[in-house]
Amino acid sequence: MQTQDNVIEIRNLSKVYRDFWGRKKVQAVKSLSLDVKRGEVFGLLGPNGSGKTTTIKMLLGLLFPTSGEIKILGKKASDVEKNERIGYLPEESYLYRFLNADETMDFYGRLFNISAAERVQRADELIKMVGLDGARRRQLKEYSKGMTRRIGLAQALINNPDLVILDEPTSGLDPIGTREMKDLILKLKDEGKTVVFCSHQLADVQDVSDRIAVLFQGELKVLGEVDQLLELREETEIRTGNLSDEAIAEVRQVLEKHGMKDSLIQRPRADLEELFLKTVRESGERPGRRFTAEEMAATQPAAAEAATAESANDSADS
Repeated sequence: MQTQDNVIEIRNLSKVYRDFWGRKKVQAVKSLSLDVKRGEVFGLLGPNGSGKTTTIKMLLGLLFPTSGEIKILGKKASDVEKNERIGYLPEESYLYRFLNADETMDFYGRLFNISAAERVQRADELIKMVGLDGARRRQLKEYSKGMTRRIGLAQALINNPDLVILDEPTSGLDPIGTREMKDLILKLKDEGKTVVFCSHQLADVQDVSDRIAVLFQGELKVLGEVDQLLELREETEIRTGNLSDEAIAEVRQVLEKHGMKDSLIQRPRADLEELFLKTVRESGERPGRRFTAEEMAATQPAAAEAATAESANDSADS
């Protein structure tokens, strides 16, 4: 069943919860079939009660399916040995509140029988990676929700897993923390790891996922690549530098000539996340100054050009 390119293969998976008398209470997952490819970021979406968390727990072997089959990393989901190659961040991090970051990482490293020297090295790298180097000596009970999510991600990576499963990884994070978490997910992908994650923040999933699956009432409704699913095939978008009113009028005439009389020509809008992050960055560089809407709007195109140039340089380097 398992192919070399697939880390996860699910076939006709179903899960029925029953009451004390064995009567069917609810069917959380219904005949689910999907694959997760090696080295991709896979987003699992759906409203509350759609079966996302139940599916994840069956992948980890924490729940047994009513019917169907799961292969994960070449092994059955019930094979606990596979978990040595999996990193898992649950929706609620269950950590020991009286340990600090270093002690937490050491504890979870011992569970994987990692040597003392490697535990110290991995803990130091991961704590710095998630931005908690300055709080590593504080007890976790003093951590905010966002800091707890960060150390939770770090402990999920202590065993250098091939597959990382994240349940609501951006929960409790501010916009800066959310952006950093998304960057970390992309970094894991660049390292060759496979990432599966659930999130109610659809913009987060859109930003980092290669493919997505949408569940509703336990059934798979949509499966495919993000770019293909979101492409508006009935429209064409053209983006260029700032045009004069005269140039816009000429463009409109050309469009009307080709029967496009209801075309929308306007200045593009920056993403609110971009505006927020830019405000924080600029405020750090120039403390005490308040920015006007005109100043922020004037600098958006420059920021976009810089990002485009950076992307082009990255492409050239690769």
